[in-house]
Amino acid sequence: MAETAALADDLRAFVHHLAHVRGASPATVRAYDSDLRAFLAWLPHQAAPDEDARGAEPLEQETRTDRLTLRRYLAHLHERGLAPASVRRKLAALRALFRFRREHRGSREDPARLVRGPKHRRQVPQFLTVEEVQHLLDQPFDDSFQGARDRAILEVLYSTGCRVAEAAGLELRAVDLEEGIARVRGKGRKERLALLGGQAVAAVHTYLARRRELLTARQAPHRQALFLNRLGGPLSSRWIFEVVVRHARRAGLRQRLTPHGLRHSFATHLLDRGADLRTLQELLGHKRLVTTEVYTHVSIARLRDAYDRAHPHGAQHRPLADAEQ
Repeated sequence: MAETAALADDLRAFVHHLAHVRGASPATVRAYDSDLRAFLAWLPHQAAPDEDARGAEPLEQETRTDRLTLRRYLAHLHERGLAPASVRRKLAALRALFRFRREHRGSREDPARLVRGPKHRRQVPQFLTVEEVQHLLDQPFDDSFQGARDRAILEVLYSTGCRVAEAAGLELRAVDLEEGIARVRGKGRKERLALLGGQAVAAVHTYLARRRELLTARQAPHRQALFLNRLGGPLSSRWIFEVVVRHARRAGLRQRLTPHGLRHSFATHLLDRGADLRTLQELLGHKRLVTTEVYTHVSIARLRDAYDRAHPHGAQHRPLADAEQ
């Protein structure tokens, strides 16, 4: 099928463009490639529009990828039980591909532009209180390489608000303990400055001494990565995730904590203490301010709760209408 073959060629070119021109991370490239290949695999098997063709074998005739085809694909994903967020992600991948075809491959058509995905219901991020974070960081850690490393990981995540992949990608040369800053490489390989507080600086300083001892004992080569595993190799995002989950469980926290939960806590606590949205946007590495604005919902909710408990006419002090009748 000519159309499918053309799409496959454009997909390969698009993936190459993402990786080598736009500098997208390997995880981003894999996600786009996987989502778009799933669409190409479905395309020859799409249901025919007329009733008589239902249940037929994969279509042999030319399949034109138009807006109706894309809407059928989204309906297919919905029927499979995919979450709205997953459907929106796959639609975003299709939009990016067809935009690439229009801008770089000479195509005049962009059927994805007018296709609407499921409505986005923005959820308020889950976060820890300041007391819960302090309880997490105050728990005892082993006086060993692993203990020092795990404490440093938790302190860095909370102090900088960086993503788990950004923490895994931190390089030793990117950390300046005297200035209390770290150069973090975020999405799209864009670099930004992150700040290290006093506790994070102390934890990283202790960890670096254990790090040198480990590399010397194992006669391991010099590593650029800041966080290493016990064999002297770079620590993966998955292992950093496990470090956070394990120590949160040890601390007996009321909710399951992930690295992103520490990022949410970082942002919420800064906003509660007077940081403005633009500053928070820069520290989080958000491309758009609207992404950062989700944290205002958290702060407003907490302000409303404090108001209702303290104000004479707040919710806690209002007479019930039913009681007056």
